Amino acid sequence: MINDIYINKLIDKSLEEDINYIDIATDLIIPEYSKSSAILMAKQDFILCGIDIFTKLFKRFDNRINIITDKKDGDEIYNKEIICQIEGPTRSILTCERTALNILQHLSGISTNTNKIVNLIKETDTTITDTRKTIPGIRMFQKYAVMIGGGKNHRYNLSDMAMIKENHIISAGGIKNAVETLRKKISHTTKIEIEVTNIKELYLALQSKVDIIMLDNMEIQTMKDAIKINNKKCILEASGNITEENILEIASIGIDVISMGCLTHSVKASDVSLIVTMNEN
Repeated sequence: MINDIYINKLIDKSLEEDINYIDIATDLIIPEYSKSSAILMAKQDFILCGIDIFTKLFKRFDNRINIITDKKDGDEIYNKEIICQIEGPTRSILTCERTALNILQHLSGISTNTNKIVNLIKETDTTITDTRKTIPGIRMFQKYAVMIGGGKNHRYNLSDMAMIKENHIISAGGIKNAVETLRKKISHTTKIEIEVTNIKELYLALQSKVDIIMLDNMEIQTMKDAIKINNKKCILEASGNITEENILEIASIGIDVISMGCLTHSVKASDVSLIVTMNEN
């Protein structure tokens, strides 16, 4: 789902960051001719994401490395399960270890977190999406991980659609002016989303006939009122102050979309270890 051009850019940049000109410990301790076998083992249950990138990173650094696995992104991995076997030059395996693990653990953390939240509301018709609250440079990969976890993607960047937020409204002199000014300049193919914080702003947004209305930091009762007033005229998205404790209640009132920055911006990495099991010096 991600073009190899982007994957290779991530790999090259990540390896460049971690290796200046040599791996001092590895290159000075391990003989050049040394070969090893290793396993990648889970230390918890999680949803796997990034195994193809993990494999390509090792192969891109040293095509003599062979990785054997039947796992794929989206698979449920269980504690102490072996995810893959790695064979090849010891130096290359050890040099790439941390960089490859960082990517796999982070993306798997996102997919696991997303999957947990999606399952909390699986009996509803509400969609869970991410936001632009991502780490610069790896947004595409984080959003990919959200999809692997069962969520969907909000806009990828500022050019994807027009999203009018509070500061746009203030700067433009109100919702009406902001939407009218924008509509004169955009293509007919560009959707408009607007952020509202109360029922008065909701009415103004509906009058402007936008495509999506974000209900920002609203109380649940206010969201119920908004759903009734909207009456399926446009897509309603809830965002802000949404937690694992209240998400089912919010989804159950009939909101179309819930967007959550926590899917990507504060996720805990999944725990895995790379363990050398055999060495030939």
